[in-house]
Amino acid sequence: MLENTGRTMLEVRELRKYFDHSQGWLGRTLSRQPSKTVKAVDRVSFSIERGKTLGLVGESGCGKTTIARMIAGLYRPTGGDIIFNTSQNEALNECRIQMIFQDPYSSMNPRWRIRDIITEPIRESDEKTDKRALKKKVSELLLQVGLSPDDADKYPHQFSGGQRQRISIARALSVNPDLLVCDEPTSALDVSVQAQILNLIKEIQRSYHLTCLFISHNLAVVHHVSDQVGVMYLGKLFELTDNNTLFHEAKHPYTRMLLEAIPDLETNELESKRLTGDIPDPLNPPSGCVFHPRCLEADSRCKKETPKLRMIGKSMVACHHPLESTE
Repeated sequence: MLENTGRTMLEVRELRKYFDHSQGWLGRTLSRQPSKTVKAVDRVSFSIERGKTLGLVGESGCGKTTIARMIAGLYRPTGGDIIFNTSQNEALNECRIQMIFQDPYSSMNPRWRIRDIITEPIRESDEKTDKRALKKKVSELLLQVGLSPDDADKYPHQFSGGQRQRISIARALSVNPDLLVCDEPTSALDVSVQAQILNLIKEIQRSYHLTCLFISHNLAVVHHVSDQVGVMYLGKLFELTDNNTLFHEAKHPYTRMLLEAIPDLETNELESKRLTGDIPDPLNPPSGCVFHPRCLEADSRCKKETPKLRMIGKSMVACHHPLESTE
């Protein structure tokens, strides 16, 4: 991970992550099968300004969670750069990047008390803090996320999913991070609790002046929390623009399909349009534009030539036939 200066907190350049799905050497030799590679993330570039939120959205398997894990340091990139802008020219510290995971049930050690879970990042960062100061900090964090200081001595199984996610947020805040990576933090929660957690994340972001990368498959959720939105498909970034432009002037056919799949509650049209076709096999992706088998705009060029991201209006779009204008 590199460092940079300026208004940009995080910059990703040509980021790649390839997974080898081949059989072992003996199996390949006996079956005479070539090696197989999944390009989970394929040359993705974007940046996030300090204090802003970028939402990455797409269907399952598009690579958005892999990007989150590379930025958080859980995966090593196959190629490309992750450039992190530290505040006040301080040395880069991985603890300045914290992650809220999708499943609040599996992201905590069931044998640890909540106090130990929240202070884990502090211990990992080798910060020397006495027990009295740690106890005070845990109490303050629990209050900030809507829980009681008395909860510090309890165990994870004593809390609901929404409460556990609040504890996850408190844990992430314990080291005063600069960048918060949220990997579908509400998808495992009841609908009635999702809005509460989303509002809490927005409130925490304002209070701590955090920069956020928000991962979701739900465009409505991304619309609620994000300043910019990136749309991914099969490891590639198809469209990148500001929130308002994406939801009112989407350029890429895939983005428009995703938007059409959102139920319209204002007009009581609860049955959304479904995306046509199936996601291709990532081990054997289509030639040219990987979306062309499902795209109504596809032609012979789309089947042969991979489109590159280019500026169209206010959006970066990877499409040979983007919507040039809206009426």
